[in-house]
Amino acid sequence: MIVRKLSLVVSAFFTMAAFSQETASNFESKPEVKVTYLDSIKSTFKKNELASKVDSLWMNELVSLDIYEDLTKDIQTINKDVTVDEELPTELLKQRLAAMNEKSPFEIEYNQGLENIIKSFLKNRKKSFSRLMALSEYYFPIFEEAFAKQNVPLEIKYLAVVESALNPKAVSRMGATGLWQFMYGTGKQYALKIDSYIDERSDPLKATAACSEYMTKMYNIFGDWELVLASYNSGPGNVTKAIRRSGGKTKYWDIRNYLPKETQGYVPAFLATMYLFEYHKEHGINPERAVVKNFETDTVCVKNQMSFKQIADLLDMPQSQIQLLNPSYKMGVVPFYQGEQHFIRLPKDKVATFVSNEPQIYAYVKHDSEMKSTSSRLAVKYAPKAKPATAKPAAIENSDFEFYKVRKGDNLGAIASKYNVSTAELKKWNNLKTNSVAIGRNLKIKTDEETHVKSTSIIDKREEAIAAADEKSKPGAVDMDYVVTAGDNLGSIAKKFGTTIAELKELNNLTSNNIGLGKTLIISKAAIIIEEPATVTTAIASNSVDSFKKKAVSKNVGEDYYVKKGDSLYSISKKYPGVTISDIKKWNGIKDEDIKPGMKLKING
Repeated sequence: MIVRKLSLVVSAFFTMAAFSQETASNFESKPEVKVTYLDSIKSTFKKNELASKVDSLWMNELVSLDIYEDLTKDIQTINKDVTVDEELPTELLKQRLAAMNEKSPFEIEYNQGLENIIKSFLKNRKKSFSRLMALSEYYFPIFEEAFAKQNVPLEIKYLAVVESALNPKAVSRMGATGLWQFMYGTGKQYALKIDSYIDERSDPLKATAACSEYMTKMYNIFGDWELVLASYNSGPGNVTKAIRRSGGKTKYWDIRNYLPKETQGYVPAFLATMYLFEYHKEHGINPERAVVKNFETDTVCVKNQMSFKQIADLLDMPQSQIQLLNPSYKMGVVPFYQGEQHFIRLPKDKVATFVSNEPQIYAYVKHDSEMKSTSSRLAVKYAPKAKPATAKPAAIENSDFEFYKVRKGDNLGAIASKYNVSTAELKKWNNLKTNSVAIGRNLKIKTDEETHVKSTSIIDKREEAIAAADEKSKPGAVDMDYVVTAGDNLGSIAKKFGTTIAELKELNNLTSNNIGLGKTLIISKAAIIIEEPATVTTAIASNSVDSFKKKAVSKNVGEDYYVKKGDSLYSISKKYPGVTISDIKKWNGIKDEDIKPGMKLKING
């Protein structure tokens, strides 16, 4: 009996010891999670359990220009006289067009040209119309509501398919913009705001209201909806010329051959589009799924300027979704103008979160903006690949001037900074009208003795700092990446970072100027970060390279990061100074950018 009790005690002792050891082990292995200011703000949010599910592939359709380019090319080049081999009996088509005509204010009648265009769309654009029908589920209710207010035929909604392929960001070669392709002057005429931050030609609600107003005015003039469409495409002046040249005829099909070539295919393309939407099932066109519908969204008034990124971080939603719902904001920023209201459209559950937590949201936006403002005031320069050449030509007209030969990657701001002069002075001395300057050009830089001493001292110290950094191994050098956002192109990115399109293409192995939304571009390889001195006199007095030390960059060696909901490789890389998306992929063997909440990532592991 005593032996049995003793054995139970020993067994219990070892069980408790094992449990304690396991508990301690689990406790030690639990990672220490750093809480950012953003996380602390979001932890106070009132949660809304309704999740916003948005198909990212479908969102991409709204910013893709491939359908727009295809349809535009079709309308401009389509030949009504070319017979297309596609299964659609002529008699059956006549019956369907007659049925459409009975319930429409448009005069829809069969002719061989219209049959050829319908068959051409069926043969070449079936897939495009499947995608367009998915987009129409979001946009058509907006159009119908606006047209109903002005007694405009609801069928006009199909015109947006012909004009822009339902892409609010579509821009024609002539500069016409938005779903309804308004030119700049026409947009201003109909009170659409167009400035650096906003282009309401891309606003679905306001642009559609303007389109509705235009259609009403033109109908009061022509009294015929086909002629209204023709005037929308080529202008009322061309329509009246065609009427005169036809001998006073006032039906579209009678004056069609007297209209501009593009307009001759414009109205038939509109009628062909209407036919395909009406009879898509009969032709095996299956609409793709539309996840977001207009009635599932709502607007909220924004009381302070904030960026799409700040909103996306706070509400745990992708920036692409905000761009999709708010195409009129050009810079990815909702501005704040005194005395004006600005609204942002969001999924209803996100609107609920925003409205329930406005004080915390504006507190974070203020904090984040102040941090960025402080960072932007730091004088950060990137080292050039080689020492700038500052040789004087043989004949110098004025001894007060030095000459600087513009190198690849230079810009006026950087050159002015090197010589401690202003950009305005550089432009004045060299008769420059803009900030653009050609590679290889010799710029005159005026220097009196005092300025010459200061600028030479600064340049020498900068060059010494760069040379000293180059001699060392470069573990502290920074590879600079940039994620492509909506509206970007290689030219704008090159200008933003003071580089050239050719350099960007070389660094990223690009064979063309096309870049995809969300693509990560390498901006510079191993760029050395230099801190500017507080003042010129301090730099001269120190007489040392210390004023231009290389900024230390920490990559948090050996740290683990656990992925949270809403994280992306881009947002994670920004949490660690000097760390790039490429670094994280390399350290963790990641080939794409697919990461999931709870996943452990090694930072410089």
